[in-house]
Amino acid sequence: MEKTWATSAGDGEVPRRGTGADLHLDLSGPGGVRAGLIRALRDAVRSGRLAPGTRLPSSRSLAADLGLARNTVADAYGELVAEGWLTARQGSGTRVAPRAAPRAPERGSTPPRTARRPAYDLRPGTADVSAFPRAAWLSAARRALAAAPNDAFGHVDERGRAELRTALADYLARARGVRADPERIVVCAGFTQGLSLLSRVLRRRGVREIGVEEYGLWFHHEALERAGLRCSELAIDPCGADVAALGERRGVRAVLLTPAHQFPTGVPLHPDRRAAVVDWAVRTGGTILEDDYDGEFRYDRQPVGCLQGLAPDRVVYFGTASKSLAPGLRLSWMVLPEHLVGDVLALKRAGEWSSGVLDQLTLAELLTSGAYDRHVRAMRQRYRRRRDQLVAELAAHAPHIRVTGIAAGLHAVLALPPGTERATLQAAAWQGLALQGLSRFRFGGGTQASGAAGAGDGLIVGYGTPPDHAFAGALEALVRSLPPGG
Repeated sequence: MEKTWATSAGDGEVPRRGTGADLHLDLSGPGGVRAGLIRALRDAVRSGRLAPGTRLPSSRSLAADLGLARNTVADAYGELVAEGWLTARQGSGTRVAPRAAPRAPERGSTPPRTARRPAYDLRPGTADVSAFPRAAWLSAARRALAAAPNDAFGHVDERGRAELRTALADYLARARGVRADPERIVVCAGFTQGLSLLSRVLRRRGVREIGVEEYGLWFHHEALERAGLRCSELAIDPCGADVAALGERRGVRAVLLTPAHQFPTGVPLHPDRRAAVVDWAVRTGGTILEDDYDGEFRYDRQPVGCLQGLAPDRVVYFGTASKSLAPGLRLSWMVLPEHLVGDVLALKRAGEWSSGVLDQLTLAELLTSGAYDRHVRAMRQRYRRRRDQLVAELAAHAPHIRVTGIAAGLHAVLALPPGTERATLQAAAWQGLALQGLSRFRFGGGTQASGAAGAGDGLIVGYGTPPDHAFAGALEALVRSLPPGG
């Protein structure tokens, strides 16, 4: 039988770097093996799989590997040399011929434009990653690696490592008032994965419609809609989401909220509304999805406890290391009611990715050693200083701009005169400043957040994003971009 797929590295042979000793060649097709070999080599060179200068195996080696006569390979090499695909020199062997660089674009043609990186970045949603605790993380990783049992590097429990779940249960109970059993915690590779998992579980359980705040992140809505859930918007006012509307919408059986610090308007859910939404969930059998995305960062008020502590059987608590440490870790967690754990794990087991074991063990060590608390305290002080700098800069140079949502979190809302948001963002772009407007986070042209951001036009300024050395320059660029006072 003719051998149509072949590699020049024989069984057990280790290909040598730079010799072209690993060739995957399809010799099938019309014309016999000689024509097939020529065609396969020509295609490999044309496609770039064999780069210019790559040395090919000798005719004897390739013939032996392919089970061909040496003369067949030598003839194929000779024809490709004559065509200019290969070169052959004494002492240098047979190599892929060099090719001319691509021609420069003809005069008058326009090369593709590359987006210019902004000089300053005040977009919300990201912590100051330059402050990642490298030394503490490295030290914790060494301790975690030294103490890790051998089975830690086997197949991962869908819940996540027990060490991390236990550490999280203790920390969340102490710092956020969460009633958590390690067996009801599921570690995820980011908040969106957890939201997607839970949304699909709810859809399989018959939920068709979910309440969402009228301001939020578009990709959270996309995750819900991909799972087959229809989003029903809840208006935002100075007391947070209008959860009373849930009782009027009979089809809504779940709701996604950011009750401690609504994103992006910054208002917390009023205590009366917190009680009302918990009562709705208990009375109707509904599910509350609580996104506690920046729960550690409070400045001018006492920390707002989580909803989950009020009704652990009706609330799914979402937490993340993205704001406290760095989004690149891809570490988040859900604290689930017991009746949802089995379904979530079954779905996660069916092909969902998991966070790396070493990162989980390192975070567990960081939590149990107290290094995580020390880092959060240091970052809380850093972000508070930045918030105070932002407020002082605006008071000095743009006193007509009202700032809200600053008692907590990593961003502030700047109210703009009606109709000026787009022009302000364009002015910021000219200053090399990346900014985002309030309208970007409003779904479906919802009602104006008059209690949080003036008449609806506004900026969401992420003071957590820039490194320290760039913050003063970012504030100056922001002030230059703002509309003048009346």
